[in-house]
Amino acid sequence: MDLLQFTEKGIFCAPAKVYLDPWKPVERALITHGHSDHARWGNKAYLAHNDSEAILRHRLGQDIVLQTVGYNEEITINGVNFSFFPAGHVIGSAQIRVEYKGEVWVYSGDYKLEDDGFSAPFEPVKCDTFITESTFALPVYRWKSQNDIFQDINQWWKSNAEHGISSVIFAYSLGKAQRILVNVDREIGPVYTHGAISASNDALTAGGFQLPKAPKVDPSAAKDSFRNALIIAPPSAQGTPWMRRFEPYSTGIASGWMSIRGARRWRAADRGFALSDHADWADLNKAVEATGASRVIVTHGFTSVFARWLTEKGLEAKEAHTEYSAEPTEIERVEPIE
Repeated sequence: MDLLQFTEKGIFCAPAKVYLDPWKPVERALITHGHSDHARWGNKAYLAHNDSEAILRHRLGQDIVLQTVGYNEEITINGVNFSFFPAGHVIGSAQIRVEYKGEVWVYSGDYKLEDDGFSAPFEPVKCDTFITESTFALPVYRWKSQNDIFQDINQWWKSNAEHGISSVIFAYSLGKAQRILVNVDREIGPVYTHGAISASNDALTAGGFQLPKAPKVDPSAAKDSFRNALIIAPPSAQGTPWMRRFEPYSTGIASGWMSIRGARRWRAADRGFALSDHADWADLNKAVEATGASRVIVTHGFTSVFARWLTEKGLEAKEAHTEYSAEPTEIERVEPIE
């Protein structure tokens, strides 16, 4: 029997009687990070990394039963050793190492290898079996460096500001929004946030994290106050009445899907920036190789393509069904509009 099994409720570790990122309510859940497809409401008890606490309580309720641990801190449950290692995906994100009777599995959740300047950078973990995502597991997906992408974002914003046009960039409220906030050139102008992003920022700040100031958009503010500003908003704000206060404005979308020709037009944005919190094709391969795993289980994304590719490289690889989402949720997820 496999140490980790894919069941109707989630990834189950039978010896420890715990689930990893379950998609249905269970007694005890080990959580890799705070995105809603991995951290769901209704579990009786949660275990996650220390840096995930603020956002988990913000999203799931202050009264959830939550235990937290540090990176590389081992906890034993019914004889099974669990430890959390940085995944580099978003703040507090972790890979979960599972060791039992000399066998080691690593469940990576979502991850990226490039250091974003805010999340703890990804660390490869040696294992026998590696469970990997495959959101961008096609050779066409190869990211430019973060520095180059932010040069593009800054140039777009600066040009708009010089022409008296507001810049509205759509980004997921946990992870990408903070990444943009930390890395843009604040000398260009002020930065404001949509209420959903402001709420995430407030939760993180209350949890002890330092973020550059970015006030929530004040509905009563004069329209002129946004002329040279960058406004960070969730994708659900696009095309809503909330946007009218920024007119005239230019829109941008930050998503890995923006690397595909035509994606920007499909999303009806003026600019697309291929900024992703997931690993690209090259880094997915690099991550798998760094684990030294002889067996790889591929989840959410281009599962069949990546599993077949890894098999051709001599690894034992297979697909597994989960209820996790690839990055489209970062575009389509509905968030409250203020």
